[in-house]
Parts: sequence; C-alpha cells; structure tokens
Amino acid sequence: MRLTEEVLENDWVVACPAADVPEEPIQVVILNERVVIFRNESGVHAFKDLCIHRGAALSQGKVKDGCLVCPYHGWEYDESGNCVHIPQLPKDRPIPKKAKAIKYACKEAYGFIWVNLNDNQPNLFEYPEYSNANYRNIIWGGHTVEAKPPRIIENFLDVGHLAVLHGGWLGDEEHTEIKPYKMNTQEDGSIFSDEIPIFQPDPDGSGTAKDVYYTYGIYRPLAVRFTKRDPDTDQKFTILLLVRPIDEERSMVYGIMSFNYDNGQTDEEAIQFQDVIFGQDQPIVENQKPEDLPLDLQVELSLISDRVSIAYRRYLTDMGFTLGTA
Repeated sequence: MRLTEEVLENDWVVACPAADVPEEPIQVVILNERVVIFRNESGVHAFKDLCIHRGAALSQGKVKDGCLVCPYHGWEYDESGNCVHIPQLPKDRPIPKKAKAIKYACKEAYGFIWVNLNDNQPNLFEYPEYSNANYRNIIWGGHTVEAKPPRIIENFLDVGHLAVLHGGWLGDEEHTEIKPYKMNTQEDGSIFSDEIPIFQPDPDGSGTAKDVYYTYGIYRPLAVRFTKRDPDTDQKFTILLLVRPIDEERSMVYGIMSFNYDNGQTDEEAIQFQDVIFGQDQPIVENQKPEDLPLDLQVELSLISDRVSIAYRRYLTDMGFTLGTA
C-alpha cells in the first residue's frame, strides 16, 4: 500500500541514477509503491510495476520494439501505458480498453531518473553546477538507510557535528564554535544560509589547516545541498543530496559531487571518501530518537548554530510535509 505524502506525490522524486536504466527495465520502490522504469528510443518511462492481467511485475519483463513486455503472458505496453498486443487474443478481437498500465511522469535530469506519482509535470529545481562546463560532476550512492528521510536530510544540514563526528576529516575538535549566521529565502522558495566559516585540518589537500566557508541550501523536502568554498582560491565543492523514501522505515540516499577544480582524485577515490564520511553519519541517524523528526521546535533543544535545521523544520511545516515527521 502506497504511503501517503501529498507533497511528494505532486513533486519529482529521485528514483535512481540514469546509468541504472540501460536496456532492461528495473524496479524501484517509492513511498512503498513498486515502480518499473524502462528506456526506449524516446527516453525513460515509469509505470506502476503491475500487469493488469494477473499482477505480474513488469520489471521482470523486457523492452521489445519500444514496448514493455510482461514476463508472465507477454502482454505488450507502449510508452503511454496502452496495451498494444495480447498474444492469447485472437487477431480479430479488439484489445480491451481496460488493458492499460498505470503511467507516472518520468524524466532524466542531473544524471538521475525522476518520477512523479501523480503523473503531472512540476518544475524541477535548478542545480546549475551540473550544466556548468567548469564543474566536474560525480554521481554518488545509493545507500540504503534504516531511517526516515527528514532525519537523513537534517543530518546533512547539521553544521555543528562536523568537528565532532567528522573530526580530523571535516573539522577539528579544538575548533567547534559556530559563528552566528542567517538564513535567506530566495525568489523561487529555496532557502540558503550565509557562508559559515568552518575550520578544517586539510581542506584542500595541501596539509594546511584553515577556515573554509560552507553554504547550505534547501531546494525541496528531500533535495538539499551544501557548498564548501576556499577563500584563498575560490575553489568550490558542492554536494547535492537526494533521498528516496522506500517504505515507512527505509530510505535510499544519492548525491552529486561537483568540483570546479581538480581535486587530485579519480571518481572512484572521491566516491570512496564520501562513503567514509557517510559511514560515520549513518549509525547516528539510524539510532536517533524519535525516529520521526519533531517539527515542534520546543520538543528538542536547539542552538543558534542550528539555524539551518530550524529553517528546514519550518520549511516542512509550511509545506504541509508529514512523512517521517512528528
């Protein structure tokens, strides 16, 4: 049974990296809904992963002449969801009008496949680094996390834990103070922080410790970002974090790492480093209580340094977002 979350059902939800959908169909689960994604000459398409005939999973089938073929009885569905061939039906018999797959809106952008469960076409937020020729973009993930999406997102937006949980990597335990900063709402509804100085032991690989500047941004309930800027070189490193809710307890996490400089790493090395950092975060997030993110700001004690996460909680409240919240 599909989980109810009107905000997500009317928005684009990340499904998987585009590279995961080559020629054969695949299944992803979004809000406990099985979705089949397939590719043909005109692009990518998404249906409810269910053949109307006997309930087989269409994702176990194949793509033939641009159509998705059910593995059980060979029914063929074109990209609009209409069944165009039933092998068991005499040639002079018309195909029943009810022989259709349930189609969802689907698109490819920023190296990912996106699905809208209500089959509309909302605008997707802008991630300008991806189309900027000065940036190198690396797809990261996915990682299955036994936690609800808002907790995962808020961890990513939490500037205060960098020097503690990621000490020696992204911060230093002797430099934990966070200077005051403000949050700023943009014309498109996204929310960005001021630049926040963060002391790091080796932010650029030179072995020299110094302050770098973090800027956090909230695009959508399950799409957020940060940028790290080196004030000496103006080198920038950005991560766009994306979360797909699988079911009531599990989430899939993806990201794009974007560099406007040569960081001296191969794609694989950059991914491995990010895996290490995420591996430090994951057990924390999976064991936070309550599992649902409290939107009432009086439930948990917050500091001025928590302004990004406070802005995120208020944003969810204003959006009417309920999944994984309390």
